[in-house]
Amino acid sequence: MSNDITFSDLALSAPLLKAIDELGYERPTPIQASSIPPLLEGRDLLGQAQTGTGKTAAFALPLLQCLDLDERAVQAIVLTPTRELALQVAEATRSYGKFVGKRGVTVLPVYGGQPIHIQRKALARGVNVVIGTPGRVRDHLERGTLSLASVRFFGLDEADEMLKMGFIEDVEWILGKAPDERQIALFSATMPGPIRRVASRHLKDPVDLKIARQAMNVPTIEQFVMPVGRHEKLEALQRVLEAEDYEAVLVFAGTQRATAELVEKLQALGHAAECIHGGMNQPQREAVVQRLRARRTTIVVATDVAARGLDVDHIGLVVNYDPPRDVEIYVHRIGRTGRAGRKGRAISMSLSRDRHMIKAIERFTTQSMQRMRIPGAAEIVDRRRERFQDKLRALLEKDLGEFRAMVLSMHAEEGIEPMDLAAAALRHSWGRSPLYVAPDPDPEPAATNDLDDMVEIVFPVGNWNRVRPGAILGAITGEARLPGSAIGRINVLDKVSFVAVRSEHVARILKAMKGVKIAGRAVYPRLAHPTRR
Repeated sequence: MSNDITFSDLALSAPLLKAIDELGYERPTPIQASSIPPLLEGRDLLGQAQTGTGKTAAFALPLLQCLDLDERAVQAIVLTPTRELALQVAEATRSYGKFVGKRGVTVLPVYGGQPIHIQRKALARGVNVVIGTPGRVRDHLERGTLSLASVRFFGLDEADEMLKMGFIEDVEWILGKAPDERQIALFSATMPGPIRRVASRHLKDPVDLKIARQAMNVPTIEQFVMPVGRHEKLEALQRVLEAEDYEAVLVFAGTQRATAELVEKLQALGHAAECIHGGMNQPQREAVVQRLRARRTTIVVATDVAARGLDVDHIGLVVNYDPPRDVEIYVHRIGRTGRAGRKGRAISMSLSRDRHMIKAIERFTTQSMQRMRIPGAAEIVDRRRERFQDKLRALLEKDLGEFRAMVLSMHAEEGIEPMDLAAAALRHSWGRSPLYVAPDPDPEPAATNDLDDMVEIVFPVGNWNRVRPGAILGAITGEARLPGSAIGRINVLDKVSFVAVRSEHVARILKAMKGVKIAGRAVYPRLAHPTRR
């Protein structure tokens, strides 16, 4: 298909096009452009495409257009290999269908690990679309809490992963219970024999697609990934904004609501931030962009709609607060920095569930993303001092005659030393916060091994509890009976602290520190990034 094709060329309904525009989707990806027309025609489809190519929209948009919202029954089921993917697909499907019908489309993710009675109650109330793992979907079918009688669309996402995880028998069992009149869209990164056999048994005269994805290189942009916990993202963003050097920064959030809420929180923390998203009219968007161009605002929080036509040369940093929905959107996002010959930086905050997207991005851009830690308090204060000193140097170029005269007068009349007056003026100008903070303790020589041998543990105490790195170090070495050489860098943030420890001591520390009081608070430490063990 032509690269000039737009979503409006694909015969999608007005409510779906409105949602797509709000999400900032500019043009369909190749898998979307190739899959949506035959799926809207009711054809079965066998699609081979990698993670990060936009597969979710490729099947979710046709699925949504075919729903009859007057019927309160499950009409579409999408099977995914993992809980994380089920949640992501459900979230995306909801966002695409938010303008469909009077109240939007009801989408329910079902997966193991969540109490089944919660899902059973939701199904009893009435659901349009179910996104689930094969085992839990089969469980509901066997219990009679889910019916396939009204299901007209079956989606299989990442079928080869379901094969690897041993779910293919459940998938075939579910498809074997499907009504005769149904449509199936099967997507897989690879097409091993068993997947081809599933397709030949259950798909009827399918459209067979294979999307070859071209790599894209972004050499002028330094790319970083910052592993964070779900509850640490806001604090991590605040510290990035304090520690990084930039003229302007663009922060990407996933939804309109998320941008508005994030801007409100950043403003409460003292940042001059504004938002831009698809819910704003064009004059409102243009006003924000003009203030950004004129350097009257430095932080803009945006949905992906900001990538369309946003051409501001001095954006030095892009932060992916929420991950992009596909790799091409990632490239559009980070392309807002590194303009006009400048170098740019892009930082992607990553939850453990985002690791597949990070790998897909690295393959697509042919660049590895450097691992980055949340900036520590000492780094932030150093950066504040640098900015403060830059302002002072700029003032030295102005006329200071009246103030020099005041210094000479106070020195002559009161005997106050000019150096003391300068320090007092700096103290007044700096504010109430301390100029210096105690540095984090340096790791002992034995703890300076490769970072791959170190694991981070998070303790739920921080600056707000007035805890110092030495207190944490002393508690660990005392309770776990370990030498200081077992502990690496201790990074104290506002509400939590990250402690790097030798990997062989992790279990011992977690057990010994459970319920131990630090700064008067009982702590229950946990692994900061459990997927890395």
